[in-house]
Amino acid sequence: MSSGRDERGADGAVVDAVLADAVRRTGASAGGVYLLEPDAQALGLAVLCGVPVDVAWPWRRLPLSARVPVGDAVREDRLVWVGSQDDMARLYPRAAATLPYRFALAAAPLQGGGRCFGALLLLWPASHPPQATRRERGHIAAAARRIARALEESPAAPVVPEEPRLIPLSTTGTAGAAGAAGAAGRPHGQGAPQAAVDYLERLPEGAVGLDLQGRITFLAGGAEELLGLDADRLVGTRPWQSLPWLDDAVVEDHYRTAVISRDPVAFTALRPPGLWLRLQLYPDASGISVRIARAAPPPGEQSAPGQGARPVAASPGASSAGRLYQLVHLAAALTETVAVRDVVELIADQVLPAFGADGLVLSAADAGRLTITGQHGYDRRTLERLDGLPLDTGLTPAGTVLATGIPSFFATRQELARHHPAAPQMSDKQAWAFLPLVISGRPVGCCILSYDQPHAFSADERAVLTSLAGLIAQALDRARLYDATRDLARGLQQALLPRGLPAVAGLETAARYLPASRGLDIGGDFYDLIRIDSGSAAAVIGDVQGHNVPAAALMGQVRTAIHAAAGAPPDRVLARTNQVLADLEPDLLVSCLYAHLDLAGRRAVLASAGHPPPLLHHPGRPPQVLEPDPGPLLGVDPAAAYPCTVVPLPPGTTLALYTDGLVESPGTDPGALADSLARRLPAHSGHGLEELLDALLRHARPSAHYTDDIALLALRTRPGPAPG
Repeated sequence: MSSGRDERGADGAVVDAVLADAVRRTGASAGGVYLLEPDAQALGLAVLCGVPVDVAWPWRRLPLSARVPVGDAVREDRLVWVGSQDDMARLYPRAAATLPYRFALAAAPLQGGGRCFGALLLLWPASHPPQATRRERGHIAAAARRIARALEESPAAPVVPEEPRLIPLSTTGTAGAAGAAGAAGRPHGQGAPQAAVDYLERLPEGAVGLDLQGRITFLAGGAEELLGLDADRLVGTRPWQSLPWLDDAVVEDHYRTAVISRDPVAFTALRPPGLWLRLQLYPDASGISVRIARAAPPPGEQSAPGQGARPVAASPGASSAGRLYQLVHLAAALTETVAVRDVVELIADQVLPAFGADGLVLSAADAGRLTITGQHGYDRRTLERLDGLPLDTGLTPAGTVLATGIPSFFATRQELARHHPAAPQMSDKQAWAFLPLVISGRPVGCCILSYDQPHAFSADERAVLTSLAGLIAQALDRARLYDATRDLARGLQQALLPRGLPAVAGLETAARYLPASRGLDIGGDFYDLIRIDSGSAAAVIGDVQGHNVPAAALMGQVRTAIHAAAGAPPDRVLARTNQVLADLEPDLLVSCLYAHLDLAGRRAVLASAGHPPPLLHHPGRPPQVLEPDPGPLLGVDPAAAYPCTVVPLPPGTTLALYTDGLVESPGTDPGALADSLARRLPAHSGHGLEELLDALLRHARPSAHYTDDIALLALRTRPGPAPG
């Protein structure tokens, strides 16, 4: 483990103690602490208790944008409660796919000193009621505050270790492996009472103790006979490692069910050549008690004399069952990747650790060449040699695997050199997996995993990596299409939005456009400031339905129409623009707010086409949400009229225009949120408008993740004589 207890520091000791105390006080079965990584784009699992590290490994690092409980807790700054497996499947289908167990879960943000450090995660067994009690919620919130305080007061910035630090749930636990030296036929473990020894020896069945990591900590003589190995070869090992006939995905799934759900589990297994055994697992907070007895073959099953034992995978890391879970987890994660960058980050963060790899090169087929789209673990000079190789290259195995569609695995440099003599000289890596990315016979690219040391690829590794290559190919192809469409849309929108706001005498201005956090990063939101003459200007904000190229194109047409009519009274500007839309017949509706700013006369005349009301603050007066008389959306009725509203503009007046993305989101009241935003205007009357926009965004969207586009335009009249 890269970050042990001796390396954790005083703040780490406090975090460990608070986590263990929170688990005990709430009756949870397991817990963990996630920390935000330095770039605040991902959460890393730093501390864990109650479940093995390999069970939690697929969740070791999570993008902050991932739809998982700890991600929601941090982004939305709230306690997330998932009370049942049904709730998990409904709210977090990806997580449910890889954790098909019964349990309850809570995630709470670690807020302290005006920042978020990460999240506290707690799990309860399947027996927990679907709702958390008020007392439990209080303990969870208190534990999160204590952990955040410890992290805030730490002299060094919190660091996410490469492997989570595993801590015990309590000071009491199962017997350790040191007792394995006992005599055969007697219970083996530390300090087994004589009464328990005699009791176990009289039973016609075997007894085995496991810790929560799956290691055998205790066994009775009867268990040795039934399992077929002596205690000194079993204690301290996991059953599926020391007993090849238990190295099965179904067996490990039963173990995971016991550890996570804390449900009793029973199953039968065949010990070659023909002995069927029934194993019953009884878990609690300290470990798992296993009863083993002879059993009749299940219906439809027959003993298999001479059946050989399957070998244990030679490579380090997850067992075959663990790899199955990795594949399910990665398949679910790849379906959520959007851009090529997301695919690269997912492979680097989750695929490489899952298979013990150290390097990655992801290349996409482009114009007859392999163009590197992402990498990990390589220096610049090596990448320059690999970038732009032709699809049929013989320099590396990439050309061959693309032509045949068959992956290639090389355990050593010598093995690679026999087939491609120049390839080993292109980097200092020692082992490689070349995975062709092919869809329906069409080459999409090549994924290369590499190792700093020689690596023998087991059969299950090859099978899983081959399956994974197909999933990566689909994700990469989809992501490249998304990136191309997004780049086109971004270019179009950037060309249509104003590059800057014109300088207007007597007026301070600031504007902001924020695309939605997911999607094409494009929408129909727009703003504009039009200088009419030395004493007047027009402020415009609007929103075209949709988040696509047609919406952006229509937005450009609406801006052009408004520019052509600017200077006329606001009702006539909107009426003319409405008529232009009727002539275009775009099948899209547009909301718009147009304000004619008469800076010489110290007043504004506003007209609204179904747009959210602006925020207004006059110096020395309470702020308000201004409610101009609304007209219909543009494009609804070609003959619609748009009433005007007159507002005074004394020096120091602040007017904030915005689109509905600022105030509309699931679970919020747009009117109440607009009122609370207006109340923030006076506090920033002595500051710049850029700071005001920051404050409004922080209040409305504290997570910085937007479900809709947001456009903001802030105006403030300057003190002094009226211009013009």
